[in-house]
Amino acid sequence: AMSDLTAKEQKHVRTAIRFLRARIGDLETLAKALHCQDDSLSKILRGSRGVTPTLAFKVARFARVSFDTLIGGHGVPAGTCARCGHAPEIAAAQ
Repeated sequence: AMSDLTAKEQKHVRTAIRFLRARIGDLETLAKALHCQDDSLSKILRGSRGVTPTLAFKVARFARVSFDTLIGGHGVPAGTCARCGHAPEIAAAQ
């Protein structure tokens, strides 16, 4: 899967997508908010499709962080799980 973003930048965006999915509740709702297909997001999260700069920009805008903050890995709370997107304060609140 080719992308203009580095593997590390893509990982940061995927973590942010997982974090947002955990906050919103499901992938379909997040996909609608990002104006993309839930199947596309699912493929991106599995790693079978690369993260495009366009999607990264949409994620950054939706998360209300800068593009550079997002791809730099600072767009989610510290300690957010890269696999599931749960952040420590989310787990504590449940």
